[in-house]
Amino acid sequence: MAVEVAQALHAPLDVMLVRKVGTPGQPELALGAVATGGVTVRESPGYGDFEPDAEEFAAVAERERHELVRREQRYRAGRPPLELAGKTVVLVDDGLATGATMLAAIRAARKAGAAAIVAAAPVASGQAASKVAAECDELVILEIPGSLRAVGEWYLDFSQVEDSEVCELLGPRRP
Repeated sequence: MAVEVAQALHAPLDVMLVRKVGTPGQPELALGAVATGGVTVRESPGYGDFEPDAEEFAAVAERERHELVRREQRYRAGRPPLELAGKTVVLVDDGLATGATMLAAIRAARKAGAAAIVAAAPVASGQAASKVAAECDELVILEIPGSLRAVGEWYLDFSQVEDSEVCELLGPRRP
């Protein structure tokens, strides 16, 4: 999705690496997220009485940080990230269920010095849209349904994007 947005805007493409910190036993339920630059977001899940302790969260977050580092090394292939300082950054996600991953991306972009941040996704829950709107400069969401159980429900094909495909889409950067 980000490739299409970058092409339409005639803008450079890069990845803002973020990993969801899922609920132990239910990894698709986000408790928070981790992002490049040491950013951690922890949200109150609002899943009834379930509230994992800090130790559980830290253990899952640490595993996700290791995966984030592995992917960053693979995707960047030694290339530095694009310089964000003083620039308008458009962050694109496939959808916002809890908003945790987009919040982590926004905070990482701010930490990197972005002057303005546009957060974009085709679908979002109302709660996620509100949280994200409070932290970005502009929010672009195509659809906010009354009930969003899973982002994947909004796609005909929601299969995982393989590392090799991400590397190919990023391709060699021009200076």
